[in-house]
Amino acid sequence: MPIHFSQLLGKPVWDAQGRRLGRCQDLLFAEGRRGFPILRALALKGRVHPLLIPAEDIAHLQPSIILRTSEVREYSPDGDELWLREQVLDRQIVDIEGRRLVRANDLQIIRNGSEGRFYLVGVETGTRSLLRRIGLEGVSAGLLALAGRRPATKVIPWQDVASVPADAPIRLRVAREKLREIDPVDIADIISDMDRSSGQSLLETLDTETAADTIQEVHPEMQAALISAMEPEKAADLLEEMDPDAAADVLADLPAEDRANLLALMDRPEATDVQKLLEYPEDTAGGIMTTEYSVIPAGLSAGEALEYLRQSPRAQEDEALYYVHVVDEAGRLQGIVSLRDLVMAEPRVPVREIMVERPITVDPLTPQREVARLVARYNLLAVPVVDEDRVLQGIVTVDDAIDAFIPTAWKKRLPRFY
Repeated sequence: MPIHFSQLLGKPVWDAQGRRLGRCQDLLFAEGRRGFPILRALALKGRVHPLLIPAEDIAHLQPSIILRTSEVREYSPDGDELWLREQVLDRQIVDIEGRRLVRANDLQIIRNGSEGRFYLVGVETGTRSLLRRIGLEGVSAGLLALAGRRPATKVIPWQDVASVPADAPIRLRVAREKLREIDPVDIADIISDMDRSSGQSLLETLDTETAADTIQEVHPEMQAALISAMEPEKAADLLEEMDPDAAADVLADLPAEDRANLLALMDRPEATDVQKLLEYPEDTAGGIMTTEYSVIPAGLSAGEALEYLRQSPRAQEDEALYYVHVVDEAGRLQGIVSLRDLVMAEPRVPVREIMVERPITVDPLTPQREVARLVARYNLLAVPVVDEDRVLQGIVTVDDAIDAFIPTAWKKRLPRFY
């Protein structure tokens, strides 16, 4: 049977001679080799600071907390310990498997019989754990039994838990490893359910790439607040990693001075792309376009085009690489060819023979509603944005084109072409 942490709090602690030493204030665990944190120490309530007793000196936690010695030694923390009452109990945690935010009502501890060590194995979030905390578990269980029901118990294995906020070094590492398993869309939903401080803490545990993908999925009103709360250098790194159009949207919601400071901290190529997008109204093709798209020079064969794309830095930035844009030396759009057509064509076939020579295009000031209409009418995944000289400025992807006309929750269900 597991030991419930809530039932240990305030419990008397006895030494081997039966002398009462005090009451249990907390338990300290640290990550172990088996994936479950191992008990390091028990904290006794003290007048100023808690007295920490090493786990090796603990004989029993249940039914009574009894030490195996009468000589009380003191444990010296390493700094990587997890204090259950202070850092986990009643705190928000991320259920990795369920992709959701929950509250830790209680914690389960087991003792390995062969080793005699105590491990933290799970987090309880159900109704039964709440009833246990207020001393009504037995009464409620009896009443529900008469009705043919049982109080709900939800136990999340510790491997499926990432604590929030993760303020100890080892927790930062563990949280990052576990949160990598969650899609940024799900992390964004979790952050949206948190208070501002906890959401910020969770975002800062992520690597830059994951944080950038996550913040793009957060509600626009929250994006600017999260960016503003970061250290400027870190915020600039995150903006560099974001899609240019998404970064421009975030910066547009910031005060002019903050926007200028962050642009100055960003690498020049990324800052130039974002600054270009900021020059256009938000509800136009120029305001919603991205500058991450693939181009090839006119005059190549299908085989040469594929080799060109393999070596192209721009193609490496194009995560979808669905349409390839054919341009002349001045950057004027000559046509569009799908990557599928390039791959399926004979290597010696000229690209001009398989490309669409007069693709649907828009200019930077075309209203977003008109771009969305063209996407729907012609069943497009992206629309090129050209100036009056047909020089390619960017592309508007289908998700950005229709963003203003469907709920965000519906948009997330669309296939991710871009």
